[in-house]
Amino acid sequence: MPNNKSKPRPSRMSVYLYIPNIIGYIRILLNCYAFAICFSSKRLFAALYFLSFVCDAVDGWCARKFNQASTVGAVLDMVTDRISTACLLVILSQVYRPSLVFLSLLALDIASHWLQMYSSFLVGKASHKDVKDSSNWLFKLYYGNRMFMGYCCVACEVLYIALFLISSKHTENLMDVVVTTLKQGSPLSLLVAISLLGCSIKQVINIIQMKTAADACVLYDTEKKQKR
Repeated sequence: MPNNKSKPRPSRMSVYLYIPNIIGYIRILLNCYAFAICFSSKRLFAALYFLSFVCDAVDGWCARKFNQASTVGAVLDMVTDRISTACLLVILSQVYRPSLVFLSLLALDIASHWLQMYSSFLVGKASHKDVKDSSNWLFKLYYGNRMFMGYCCVACEVLYIALFLISSKHTENLMDVVVTTLKQGSPLSLLVAISLLGCSIKQVINIIQMKTAADACVLYDTEKKQKR
């Protein structure tokens, strides 16, 4: 006799207590404490910030492993990513000159991801990472290859952390610090060079993402008017 009983629906509280979501809450606490001590203990800040970033990969793995993917978890994950990166960029804008460099990166990061999220849900996609219909090979490679995406994302965070750690005083010239570091020929120089490349690629992808998402919104409006 077939079993017509439907699977029990998880309660609201159980979703909040999914393992990936709990990791997300831990990330928030780590970031809060890290930024509270960022100027008094740079190395501890860097360690806690990077640990929070690593947890970003761990919660994704847990979501797939335990079948605990959730909308609230996805939103929590992205919001935590954007806010933590935004806070670090704001700090860097106070340490280096011209500060507009980091503020521009902040604006680009938020605008591109927000537009991508909005346009994805506007056209009924389940995830903002669904870019199969895109004609841009770099954009498709970024969201289609986890290794490449991981490199670009890690490179950005490592570069920002490294720049914060090597700053010795406020209002330093960004270009002077980067050039001096690269000329040292040390392991730090190699790390900064590799991170700078990945971060640059990430910014190009952010621009492509913002333009692609804006085009999707315009297309949606155009098709909507044609149906009237």
